[in-house]
Formats: sequence, C-alpha cells, structure tokens
Amino acid sequence: MILAAGLGSRLAPLTNDRPKALVELCGKPLIEYTIEGLYKAGVTTLVVNVHHFPEMIKDYIEKNKSRWPNMEILVSDESDMLLDTGGGLLNAMFLFHDESPIIVSNADVLCDIDYKWLYDYHKKSEAAATLVTQKRNTSRQLLFDEMTGQLSGWRNKQTDELKLTSTNVDMWANHESAFSGIHVVSNHILRYWLPVRRFSVIDGYLSAAVNHKIYEVNMPETCHWFDIGTPEKYAIAEKWLKENNK
Repeated sequence: MILAAGLGSRLAPLTNDRPKALVELCGKPLIEYTIEGLYKAGVTTLVVNVHHFPEMIKDYIEKNKSRWPNMEILVSDESDMLLDTGGGLLNAMFLFHDESPIIVSNADVLCDIDYKWLYDYHKKSEAAATLVTQKRNTSRQLLFDEMTGQLSGWRNKQTDELKLTSTNVDMWANHESAFSGIHVVSNHILRYWLPVRRFSVIDGYLSAAVNHKIYEVNMPETCHWFDIGTPEKYAIAEKWLKENNK
C-alpha cells in the first residue's frame, strides 16, 4: 500500500495544484518510484489511498497501469474524510484479497530498499509489524527495548511529549530510532484497530504493542532514503538523483 492521501502542505507550493504523490522528481512522479520498487519485488496487489486531488491520482493509475502487468492497482477513496496514516491503512483492509502481510510506504518517501528482502524478513520474524528505522537526527523518535527489540514508546524530543506502551517501560533499557515511513504489517493486526477512524499508524502500533510483536529492522546501509516532505528536502533528493543518474 502507498499512503498518498495527505494534503502535502509542507511541500507547498509544489502541491498547490496536485497531490504530493504526483509531484515530479527528475521528470517522474514520486509515486512511480515506489510503484516500480514494489513491482520489482513481485507485488501483485497494490492499494493507493487518495484524498487531496483524488481524481488526478485515479487518472494517473488508469493511464499507466498497463506498464506494470500482473499487478492490480486499487484505490481506497478518502475524498470525504482524511483518515491519517493508520485510519487510511485500516480503511483499505478489505481491498486486499488474502491474509498476506502488507508492505506500506508513505508517498513522500524515496527509497531503494529491497521490498522483497523486507517482506521475507518480516515473515521470518513472525512479528505483527516490522518498522524500518534509521539512526537519524529528528525530533520524533521511536523507543525499542534493547533486549527484545519490541516497540515500547514514542518521544518528541522538541516538545518532551512521551507516549509509552506501558507504565513499566524502563527508559534506560531502550534505544531511540527514527521511523522511515516504510513498514510491513500482518493482516490480522488490522482487525485489532477496528472500527475505522482517523488515527496515526504510530499510535496504532503503540496500542498494539501491548499484546503484539511490533519490531524494528534497521535500514540496510546500502540503501538510500529521502523524505520529500518539504521543498528543501525535495532539492536534496533531486540533487542526489541527478548526480547518480537515477
């Protein structure tokens, strides 16, 4: 699933007349980079949620779907209500044909991670969800137990806001990691989040971590990752793509 329903406000003015998923980077829409990576990994069902300029994404999919044969591309329409990352994923659950784990990526993330490797890693770990993390200087950090690798909290270092999965969390026994916006979730955990409503997927994972295995996997050092959330970060990714002829 590609989460493409966001307003993309931070990426303005590039998103003034289009959804962030269709903002072009080196002549190619952002969403196309992720679709190509998922297709290469053997994904056969792809769901894209829409809200901001929804018809533009629907038109793009209709005009380009033949480029990825054997991959069905479905739309989860949130035109009436933006459901955030967690609500958007939950709202789309009935579009998936079986109980296979779901690879999820934000539309404003550019990454050359091997999605097949990530999918296999998740299945082998038998986790309910596997979150791809990095050591990155950002104010928002996830907390994971040093011994078990289990998600134990979230912290905003700028505001000191802290969310823990339990009152028994020992802060000294945890390490911090930054979420990459890429994760794999086992289908059964979605039912734990019902009913459909607006919520952040991180809040969903924090609540699920009480009874489910929510693990991290570090982004491989060979991977390149960019957050295209702002014009400044867009420029960094554009420069790297041009220098590396991608």
